[in-house]
Amino acid sequence: MSPSNNAGQSSQNHARSASASSILSNSDSPRGAVGDANETFEGLIHLAAYSSDVFGEENAVTTLLNLSINDNNKAAIANANAIEPLIYVLETGTPEAKENSAATLFSLSVIEDNKVKIGRSGAIKPLVDLLGNGTPRGKKDAATALFNLSIFHENKARIVQAGAVRHLVELMDPAAGMVDKVVAVLANLATIPEGRIVIGQEGGIPVLVEVVELGSARGKENAAAALLQLCTISNRFFSMVLQEGAVPPLVALSQSGTSRAKEKAQALLSFFRNQRHGNAGRG
Repeated sequence: MSPSNNAGQSSQNHARSASASSILSNSDSPRGAVGDANETFEGLIHLAAYSSDVFGEENAVTTLLNLSINDNNKAAIANANAIEPLIYVLETGTPEAKENSAATLFSLSVIEDNKVKIGRSGAIKPLVDLLGNGTPRGKKDAATALFNLSIFHENKARIVQAGAVRHLVELMDPAAGMVDKVVAVLANLATIPEGRIVIGQEGGIPVLVEVVELGSARGKENAAAALLQLCTISNRFFSMVLQEGAVPPLVALSQSGTSRAKEKAQALLSFFRNQRHGNAGRG
């Protein structure tokens, strides 16, 4: 990008911040009654959904994102029917609008009821599409939103069925800078049968073993949890984990990881021993 383009982008972002600040100050003022706040949300939602002006749409979504950071606004924004317009922007907007729409859905999904509403409103498929085809920031926003949504059990199957696992495995490349986010989502998806099957089929085992060996403390913990789920449902996956050389890094993790990581690593090693003894007995 040329310096002049950078300058234009900077001024555009400044304008957005100013617009967001003015609306925030109005809605957070002592006189900001619930009705006034709802009118603010509804106006922004209408602008996001129906504006023919690209900048107007981007600005509306950016402002909704800023407003949604305030916990007091999360339920109100969702109750003002913001979710479907945000999905519309996620499907049809500019790259920046898509990024901020995904980030807003993540922010709203902090509330448990919103996890349900967002999952049932059809947001997961466009979030998965953004995960696979978005800008680097868009992919991170999508992964973060999908992680939050995957905490609600009903959404896990939706995420798997939307084809997220393939994209998640691809994003396990450290160069993408998303390993911890991705492993956390995979660990949640590995708690359902269809999630475990697809993770194994899409090449998730080698990259999970690599994270156990080389990842961050949190990444190792979640990777071990996912591998434990995979091994206990499939002898084939169990064999694949062993073939990838998982035992030495699991032994190291069982001695020096977080308390949850040690627990998962020890459970995996115990499972491996029991399987070997069982096979020897049958021999």
